[in-house]
Amino acid sequence: MSLSRRDFLAASAAATLSSSFAHGADKKKKLVMIAGTPSHGPGDHEFNAGVRLLEKCLKGYEGLETMVFLSGYPKDDSALDTADAILCFADGGGNHPLIREKRLERIGKLMAKGVGLMCAHYGVEVPKDLGGPEFKEWIGGYYETNYSCNPMWSPEFKEFRKHAICNGVKPFSVKDEWYFNMRFRDDMKSVTPILSAIPPDAVRDGPYVSPKGPYKHIQEAKGRSEAMMWATERTDGGRGCGFTGGHHHRNWKDDNFRKVVLNALVWLCKLDVPKDGVASTVTEEDISANLDPKGKKK
Repeated sequence: MSLSRRDFLAASAAATLSSSFAHGADKKKKLVMIAGTPSHGPGDHEFNAGVRLLEKCLKGYEGLETMVFLSGYPKDDSALDTADAILCFADGGGNHPLIREKRLERIGKLMAKGVGLMCAHYGVEVPKDLGGPEFKEWIGGYYETNYSCNPMWSPEFKEFRKHAICNGVKPFSVKDEWYFNMRFRDDMKSVTPILSAIPPDAVRDGPYVSPKGPYKHIQEAKGRSEAMMWATERTDGGRGCGFTGGHHHRNWKDDNFRKVVLNALVWLCKLDVPKDGVASTVTEEDISANLDPKGKKK
């Protein structure tokens, strides 16, 4: 039996539409991870090794593809144009890779499109007058010099919000350079604390890593819980996250430290986070792989 021209066109249109839906369903979310240039001594600020480890842990995650740029902001950043989310794990301050060479405008256009952004450790620090306002909008807050502080300590993360990033994360404590007293949006508007703990008085009294402190306003807040990881859903449709840990590379060996970051990266891409969190295994060999050539740790 032959089809009429009308029936043929209708069938063709239906087939095309079906193919289009199937293609859309198969399209993976793209996570671009930028590792900063080598910094600090052996085992610390191992941005390249850390990003490669996260990439390994996310390999094969359904619906996700990753792209990694090592040792600084990519010379050809065209991959960002098709990114669903970006991770920046790098040194910050005035040399932050996302603010140098007028990149704030470039990143701002991506944020306006709804691209997610997560910054980790030193990467959450930018000058208050160059990146500060933007980071408050893009990820919910930032580290402000002489306002925030950076002690080396072991917070006890005991309770977690009902949030996808917290899925499967159990109480844990690891020693790291956990920053706190971040410069958040006013009244923490649309900012959800993910990892929070109360710093002991001795931690508030310093010394901090740099400057040594102590700061009077930090000491006066004794007993207050502090957010050291947080998340936000922006009005442009994008998501943001800040994570202040990540100084010691060995901490990626801790299952919960690692899981909360992997969960965040998946959430940032608007993929479903499993109820038990993103599963991964890291060995001693994994921890020792891809370290920057900094010599031996003393």
